[in-house]
Amino acid sequence: MHKNCTVNMHRNCKVNSKQFKESKLAHHLLDDLKGIEIGGSFHNPFCLNTINVDYTNEMTVFKEIEKNITGNAVNIDVVAPGDKLPFPNESQDFVISSHVIEHFYDPIKAIQEWLRVVRKGGYVYMIIPHRDRTFDKDRDRTRLSELIDRHEKSNQTNSNDAHSHQTFWTTEDFLELCKHFNWKVFAVQDVDDKVENGFTIVIQKN
Repeated sequence: MHKNCTVNMHRNCKVNSKQFKESKLAHHLLDDLKGIEIGGSFHNPFCLNTINVDYTNEMTVFKEIEKNITGNAVNIDVVAPGDKLPFPNESQDFVISSHVIEHFYDPIKAIQEWLRVVRKGGYVYMIIPHRDRTFDKDRDRTRLSELIDRHEKSNQTNSNDAHSHQTFWTTEDFLELCKHFNWKVFAVQDVDDKVENGFTIVIQKN
């Protein structure tokens, strides 16, 4: 599987002038490692050695955006829910995502799942849209108490809508979430070094 993903990695990188720039921080931390990307896209590549996981291989609105921008779409290696991954515990060096975590009704569950599959010392690397720098700027910030309430009730509801933002954060809001769950924050960028309308949080597994 890694062999196929390495081929995909090279094919998706630096082949189209409409692709977004890569993240220097991601390369600094994750080059020479192997991991999982949740919801990868051709127009927003990380150019790392990753297995691309998505919840469907059908043509979604996101795949249409990819093709409209670049004329192509990234290959999906594994079809699975992003918060229920078919990988053993501590089997990956990292999990990476860009503008994905906000689509989960229960982001706590998703992050806990990503930490499950990452080895000790490995990383969960997230670029997250900043509420004030996106079309969500007029939405109320999502409180920590609401996220905890969702997490406690997530097994009783089916509120996921993969096409819509479920949560609206500032950098400080997300750091509060990390502090509450004692997730070790390894690196923070208040303005991400990729698309620059979000922020970057890197959690290292203890």
